[in-house]
Amino acid sequence: MPDAFASRFAAVRSQWGPLVWGLDPSGPLLNTWGLGDTADGLDHFADIVLEAAAGTVGLVKPQSAFYERHGWRGTQTLARVLAGARSAGMLAILDVKRGDFELANDAYAEAFLGAGAPLEADAVTVHPYLGLAAMGGFVSRAHKAGACLLVVTRSSNPEGRAVQATRDEHGHSVEEILLASVGELNTVLAPGSIGPVGAVIGATALEPPLDLAAANAMFLAPGVGAQGAGSADVARTFAACPDRVMPSASRSLLSAGPGVSALRDAVAALATEFRTALS
Repeated sequence: MPDAFASRFAAVRSQWGPLVWGLDPSGPLLNTWGLGDTADGLDHFADIVLEAAAGTVGLVKPQSAFYERHGWRGTQTLARVLAGARSAGMLAILDVKRGDFELANDAYAEAFLGAGAPLEADAVTVHPYLGLAAMGGFVSRAHKAGACLLVVTRSSNPEGRAVQATRDEHGHSVEEILLASVGELNTVLAPGSIGPVGAVIGATALEPPLDLAAANAMFLAPGVGAQGAGSADVARTFAACPDRVMPSASRSLLSAGPGVSALRDAVAALATEFRTALS
């Protein structure tokens, strides 16, 4: 069996720090960079960010929507970004936020996880609205592939609170139940260690705090930079498990482009800041 995602993350973290660079080529960004909001512009974007990322950061996270909007050529570029990042020694987190009934989830898992998957990634994001129990195909394939399944649990967007903070008749919130379920899966799949099922937890501390350490999980922490959170927020939110958090920034870093050197400098500076804050 391949090395677990948590072990591979620890290796890249020790070399480049825990920062995840979000590679999100929105239409306005492509135009601002002077590339044009076209499939050709997207291809050029991919060339730039892959060059800037190599040897600068240990993890990248393309948001698939920004690639899929360009049709088959966009999907082709996404595949190239994933493969290029992984061949350069980075971990690639594919931000797809899929979630469906069991058979559809099995098909999604085949698309994204495991050797030979057409859009092979080291980790993927999913949403559990149809039930975490329907994610069996994702969970088993992530476990076998040494990958990570990142379940949206407490997101960084304020609109999510209406659902995630809702409580059942016993007083337990949706996000608390999800996190406990993640922990139960990891206890079965990786007893005594960090399991293949992780969670997406917004970088800014919210009340009530969640028992993150007990889940034996990896955490993706969006909301850094343009959404207002900084390294101190991440350190405070994940104080109980700082070695397991992957803080993610996209727009604030991409604003330094399109020059490769300027992008490298911006990414390296934030990576150093998080290495210090989460040491």
